[in-house]
Amino acid sequence: MRPLLFSWLVLGSLSLGAQGIGIKAGLNFANVTNASSLTSSNRTGFMAGLFLAPPSKKILSSRTELIFSRQGYNFQTGSNTGHVNLDYLILPQLMGINITHFVQVQLGAQMALLLNAKADSAQGNGPPNTPGSVMSYYNRFDYGFGAGVEIHPVLGLLIGARYNISLGKLYKDLATGQPPSFSSADARNNVVQLFAGWTFGQSSSKKKTQ
Repeated sequence: MRPLLFSWLVLGSLSLGAQGIGIKAGLNFANVTNASSLTSSNRTGFMAGLFLAPPSKKILSSRTELIFSRQGYNFQTGSNTGHVNLDYLILPQLMGINITHFVQVQLGAQMALLLNAKADSAQGNGPPNTPGSVMSYYNRFDYGFGAGVEIHPVLGLLIGARYNISLGKLYKDLATGQPPSFSSADARNNVVQLFAGWTFGQSSSKKKTQ
């Protein structure tokens, strides 16, 4: 999977000269779906990264991003409570629909690589909480789609929100044992992101379009 991710980075960097570049950061409100075996709740994390976006006078445009995203979930079962932190490197490839110069709707696909996983339990009755043992329960590769909206109020400033849904299973299919403090084999990530950022050179590109 790592060569595939590297290929995305190379393809994006080749088009840097023809595209606008920007940075963004914000908050994640993450949880899991298909988790009937426990009571889960949102866990707040953060996201930060950069994006490539070619200026466009047309209705449709494109966006390629490279994002570090900390997500996970809080959980409660009959005998255990705790939380799980999951750190991902995410590469969204999105289509933008420009409603006006100030509003853009975005939707598209994304893939992700799990960099780190940590499970903390109040009871401590799961497997030892070491990076190797916890990571062995999770699928390293994830994929899904995202949709959201961005507002560009002035110059290069952007403010936005996005909803990410994973289609890949969070946990591996294990022959024996259960994931730490969790037993829903079909669990999948879902994340709401609120963010702000800046597109460099945005002011000059707007002058050209006027």
